[in-house]
Amino acid sequence: MSATEPTTLADQPDRGPADGSAPSTSPKPPAPRRRRASTGGKVPAWWALPGILLVVALIYIPTIMGGFYAFTDWSGIGGWSWVGLDNFVEIFKTDELIGSLENTVVLAFGFLVLTNVFGLLFALALNRTLKTRYLLRTLAFMPVVLAPIAVSYVWSFIFAFDGPLNEFLGAVGLESWQQDWLADPTLAKLCVLTVMVWQNTGLVMVIYLAGLATVSVDIEEAAALDGAGRWGRFWHVVLPSIRPAVAIATTLMLIQGLRVFDQIMALTGGGPSGATQTLATEIYQQTLVFGKFGFGAALALLLSVMILVLSVVQQSLTRERSTSGA
Repeated sequence: MSATEPTTLADQPDRGPADGSAPSTSPKPPAPRRRRASTGGKVPAWWALPGILLVVALIYIPTIMGGFYAFTDWSGIGGWSWVGLDNFVEIFKTDELIGSLENTVVLAFGFLVLTNVFGLLFALALNRTLKTRYLLRTLAFMPVVLAPIAVSYVWSFIFAFDGPLNEFLGAVGLESWQQDWLADPTLAKLCVLTVMVWQNTGLVMVIYLAGLATVSVDIEEAAALDGAGRWGRFWHVVLPSIRPAVAIATTLMLIQGLRVFDQIMALTGGGPSGATQTLATEIYQQTLVFGKFGFGAALALLLSVMILVLSVVQQSLTRERSTSGA
């Protein structure tokens, strides 16, 4: 290229900015993107409509219909007549039904107390120290996943006169203790309660283990350094910390105890002489055996009201204790 030939911009070297500073290396701004339609992260309300309709069709409508038939003399077939409160008056005038009501309350509260006591003891024993605690937790929880009717039939074989329990008593020289455990009214009730507690203690243990996991070790160690003994640490540190778990466990066991059915039907069928008859078994007999669907609906409504009222009372008592202890 000759000295007189003009130069173009492409031929000139890149000298950077005129002030001698380094050339800018900032990236170019991205091209604007098309905005997508957004719901703000919220799920449309109508998505819940199928589930709501299913719950209403399978739970609320049958419940309302059962509550309606509780005031009729419907036999399950054909027409019905409105009888008002006659079904409920008959319940409280019949000695057998009053006995069933008493059995329901006794079994429910016995079940509530024993499952919570043993469940809490197991949870405290298997909380931190034992190396085999995970295996022992699994073994304690295994009865919970078994079918109650199958478990009850196995226990009925154990309690039979020629069953393993009496054979064991004979082997250790306690022949005088041998008897038909399910034929005695008092012992039959205790046998039913034993099976109920045995199968559900593992569930209560798991609930209390979840509550104990929230208790700080540092707080327990600080209480021990202050001179608190084992019982003092439990009463003033551990128990106030697991009150939500206590509320859950007691409520679930209260409901489960009030509506017990499988264990009684498999072990005693309500006998002997109605000693283990409860409202749940009476509902079954009045409706499916005697065909008195209106009367059975009245019993079911009574049981539902008992569960609701006692659960609300229990929750309110637990809430008051939690508030006063906070």
